[in-house]
Amino acid sequence: MPTADNAGVTIRYEVDAPDAGDADEAVVFCGDVGLGAWQFGWQHAAVAGPHTVVTPETRGVGRSDAPAGPYTVDALASDVDAVCAAEEIRNAHLVGYGLGGMVALAYANASSRPASLTVVGTPPAGFDYHSRGVWADPSSPAAVEGSLTGLLSESFRETHPDVLSRITDWRLGEDADRETFEAHRAAVTEFDVSDHLYEITTPALCIHGEADTVCPLTAAETLADGLPRGELTGIEGARHLVGVEASAAVNDLLVGWLAEHTADPLSG
Repeated sequence: MPTADNAGVTIRYEVDAPDAGDADEAVVFCGDVGLGAWQFGWQHAAVAGPHTVVTPETRGVGRSDAPAGPYTVDALASDVDAVCAAEEIRNAHLVGYGLGGMVALAYANASSRPASLTVVGTPPAGFDYHSRGVWADPSSPAAVEGSLTGLLSESFRETHPDVLSRITDWRLGEDADRETFEAHRAAVTEFDVSDHLYEITTPALCIHGEADTVCPLTAAETLADGLPRGELTGIEGARHLVGVEASAAVNDLLVGWLAEHTADPLSG
């Protein structure tokens, strides 16, 4: 598994590259608070093949280093930049979930490397994740399964108990411990790009579950309205893990967006 160094912090990541395409261009995933790489699975499967896909493990999660917190969104964005630099990516198409969407916005505000943004369940300013039911003790299967109540809609949970079981297993094996969760939560709480949205001219697709109880739809509306090239698509009935419970709709949006904003992988 390759690594990138950011001022002494080692970030591990995976690369899935097609046989043809622009080696300088890649889709780069950025993760939500405390969640393991399992969160990318539904969209990763849809874009890997036509595109080079880079999947970093957020600092504190998986096999990446876990320096003492609190963390900042800017620091997490610099981790992603270190990964992109290590892979010599000139055009990064960032796909960020929650905290990862904040990281994508901060990165685009600081660098010309991001070529497009897809932000999912992301607000323009931080809030207290602790009160939103996101945290679950990864050593407790009951706590992890219970936390999915606020992350996935009731209809999805009733219809797909098998998916809930798999997510619970993945969270038990991959999610961050409490110390890292608190470090990530601090990054969310201090983040605020509301007054600088006009400076982020990178094309941005905002996808949001209309029934999201972690980050309300109004936050995404504010974000999309403030971005010069922002577009918002709400997914009816979906909660915070909209990429899971409405994966077909989200994948269609993402694939179409990337087709519009990336080079043709067959053009050489």
